Amino acid sequence: MPPPAKLTYSNGLKGFTLAEVLITLGIIGVVAAMTMPVLIANKQRKELQTGLKEAYSVLQQALTRASYEQGETVTSQNAANRKLKSIIMPYFDSPVDCSWGGVHGTNASTVICAGGTTENSVQSIDIYNNYSKKSGKIKANPLDDGQFVIKNGMLIMIENIENTYISVDVNGNGKKPNAWGHDLFTFQLMDDGKLLPMGAPGTVYYNQECSKTSTSLTNGIGCTYKAFTDQNYWKTLP
Repeated sequence: MPPPAKLTYSNGLKGFTLAEVLITLGIIGVVAAMTMPVLIANKQRKELQTGLKEAYSVLQQALTRASYEQGETVTSQNAANRKLKSIIMPYFDSPVDCSWGGVHGTNASTVICAGGTTENSVQSIDIYNNYSKKSGKIKANPLDDGQFVIKNGMLIMIENIENTYISVDVNGNGKKPNAWGHDLFTFQLMDDGKLLPMGAPGTVYYNQECSKTSTSLTNGIGCTYKAFTDQNYWKTLP
């Protein structure tokens, strides 16, 4: 009598062929190539948003300390005529002095400072772009009454003649995008000592200079308020 036949079982599953594996890997690669730039851009924007909040905080702290130790609130009035830099710079940890900056020159490496040029009587800083990224440079005047770099790498630039502005490159000018409203943001020191995001009600550029199409050399200076208050701001940067 012959031995009983061996029973075999199958779960109905088959292995992938080499062609199927290659096709699958190709699809994964295409999806990754499409999604990675988006993920990287989102990460960068989140970092810049965090940097803006940090910049506002450290500026407020420096102004508060200066006001306390000098016995009066630092305002656009008592800090006018290029006094602001000397008032607040000592309240930052290990600042690197860039002199006035802009076309007035720097006394530190231009890698970390923002020097300027003059062409056809227009003073500009060529390492920065405007908000729409269509100018290739920005106006130097709002940034040339004192510059210094603080320990975390942020570059602080001051306008301190008629009105008082404090602008901050939140990741330093050695890192892109180097554009107003992207990583460069401006605040205005008011007559009562409040530091307001530029573009806020009461500031010089209220509801101005934050256009996705303008080629103005100051386009972007008024974006700071929107960067704080508009929920879609960081999702729709040009």
